[in-house]
Amino acid sequence: MKRLRIMRYVDEVARTGSIRKAADQLNVTASAVNRRIMDLEDELGTLIFERRPRGVRLTAAGEVFVSYLRQQDGDVDRMRSQIEDLKGMRRGTVRIACSQALALDFLPREIGEFRKQHPLVAFDVKVFDHERAMSALADYEVDLVLVFRPPFLANFQPLMSLRQRIVTLMPADHPLAARKKIRLSDCVGYPVALAERSLGGRQLLTEVLARSNLRFDIVAESNSFEFLRGMVLRDKVISFQIEIGAVESEGLVVRQIDDRDVPRADLVLGQLRGRNLPVPSAKFAEQLARVLEGMRP
Repeated sequence: MKRLRIMRYVDEVARTGSIRKAADQLNVTASAVNRRIMDLEDELGTLIFERRPRGVRLTAAGEVFVSYLRQQDGDVDRMRSQIEDLKGMRRGTVRIACSQALALDFLPREIGEFRKQHPLVAFDVKVFDHERAMSALADYEVDLVLVFRPPFLANFQPLMSLRQRIVTLMPADHPLAARKKIRLSDCVGYPVALAERSLGGRQLLTEVLARSNLRFDIVAESNSFEFLRGMVLRDKVISFQIEIGAVESEGLVVRQIDDRDVPRADLVLGQLRGRNLPVPSAKFAEQLARVLEGMRP
C-alpha cells in the first residue's frame, strides 16, 4: 500500500495547491510529502507540479497524471469494499453530492434506512449547487450525484430521474395559505425570499418570471435553504423550493403552484459513465433508485 500512499499525497497536493496544506491534511511533514513527490517525478521522468512562490500548480503532465489517478481511485475503493464484503463487514464510504433540497429530510432519511442494514458504512455528503455537484463528479470527488436540473456533462450516466414541481413555502397564517394551489401572480405584492441564482430551482423560476413579466418584491436571497425557511417563519415571507425538499412544520405550510405557471423539471441520480462504483455506493444508488421510482405518480 506504499504506492497508494504516494498517490494520496499527489492527489491532496493537487486539491490544495500547497505541499504544506496537504501535509497538514495528511498529518505528515511537508518535507516527507515533497520528498515522495520528487521521487515520483524522478520515476516518471517529468515534473508533476510547478513550484511557485505561493504554492504549487499542476503541469500539463501533472493534469494527465492526476486525472488518471482519480479514475483509478474509484477502482481501489471498490476493491477494498469488495474485500470487506467477503468478510461480511460491508465497510466503506459512500461519497455523494446533492442539491440543498435533499439535505433537510430526504437524504438523511435514506441514509438512516441504509445504515440499518449496513451500520459500518460511512457517508461523505457534499451539499452543492447543481454546477458544483457535477464538477465534483467529473473530478472524482464524489461517486454519485442527486441534483435538480443537472447541467450537461458528456460522460454523465443518469440512473434515475424524477419530475419535480416548484412549490411555495409560506407561514400557516399567510393570506394565501387558505388556497390549495397558488398562481405566481398571486404572490405579487407579498414579500418573497428566494434562493440565490446559482441554484436550479431559482434559475427555473427566473426564466418563468422573465417570460411572464411578473415582478416579485424580493426582500432576501440566500444560498441556504435553512435560512429561507427561517425567513418564512420569522418574517412572514413566501419562498420557493422543489417539492421533495419542501417539508411542512409547525407554522409553515407548503402549497403547490399551478402547472400552467411553472413547468416541472428533473431531479436526477447519476454517476460517471463506465465508472466502477465502490460496493457501498453502488448499493446505496440502487436504494435511491427504488425510492425515487416509488415516488413517481
